[in-house]
Amino acid sequence: MATNLAIDDKLLTEAQKISGLKTKKDTVNTALREFILKRKQEEILPLFGTIDYDEDYDYKALRNRK
Repeated sequence: MATNLAIDDKLLTEAQKISGLKTKKDTVNTALREFILKRKQEEILPLFGTIDYDEDYDYKALRNRK
């Protein structure tokens, strides 16, 4: 899907330098993926401190199974 966008050249150039990506398309797609990932991670934050864990659960015992 071809799309025309007015993207700040300074921001795009800096993002391209930081990322080491060679094309503007790859830079924009990577930035969008990272943006989406960050926003999804932020959705989890309100759950901290609201989940009750089983005090008898031994996660170390599961690691030692063979």
